[in-house]
Amino acid sequence: MAGRQPHPSVRRGVGVAGPLVAALGLTAVLWGLLPVGRIGHWAVHPATVAGCCWAGQLWYVSHSVGRGAGDAALGLANALTLARGGLYAVVAGFVIVPAGTDLAWVPALCYGLGVALDKLDGAVARIVGEPTALGARLDTAFDTFGFVAAPLLAVAWGQLPVWYLSISAARHVFLGGVRWRRLRGREVFDRPDSDLGRYLAGLQMVFITAALAPVVPTELVRTAAPVVLAPSLLVFCRDYLAVSGRLPGADPGA
Repeated sequence: MAGRQPHPSVRRGVGVAGPLVAALGLTAVLWGLLPVGRIGHWAVHPATVAGCCWAGQLWYVSHSVGRGAGDAALGLANALTLARGGLYAVVAGFVIVPAGTDLAWVPALCYGLGVALDKLDGAVARIVGEPTALGARLDTAFDTFGFVAAPLLAVAWGQLPVWYLSISAARHVFLGGVRWRRLRGREVFDRPDSDLGRYLAGLQMVFITAALAPVVPTELVRTAAPVVLAPSLLVFCRDYLAVSGRLPGADPGA
């Protein structure tokens, strides 16, 4: 009896109800913290947008947990990752808020805290011995969501040029190219063994946080944008050339 697993219908119910309850909680909290008089009158309240985004993230978490018994326990590090997702959801909610709001500091604070948690959850996982495949999946998924929500808001508020959204699309284009090769039966090679992409991703996070901060001049952000963006896009190009076997010394992937 001790090792009895819940019925599949129960697990599915929890996987749906859990994200909905958490999303409603986040929506209720933000509705109280973001009075309509301070953000303008919109058909959809930003708290609702944030709640829906977090519900989607939590659904992904529940779906990922169900993929393997070894990943059943979330642990402290993954709990920090979940908190990061909630912060990024708040940033997404502000996409429908006008740029002149006196709450413009909220997205920069939330995204900046999310960036700090991104560094912290990995350190915690290593310290307490919790690195898992689930943790890696969640970390990548939440990073990807943040790289969409934050640049989109910065562009909507005029802090970044629209072409900066190429950083949001780059990972999806890369993965789409890899899948296309596999569907066509072509060989997929390993990506280069390099930490450069990770360091550049960290640089992007810091820069986007600065772009969202009201105290940073827009002119400075727009001047620095191409310098910060170009290396990251070049790394994605390098990686695709590698996985497609166009770089010397490419090794077949697993």
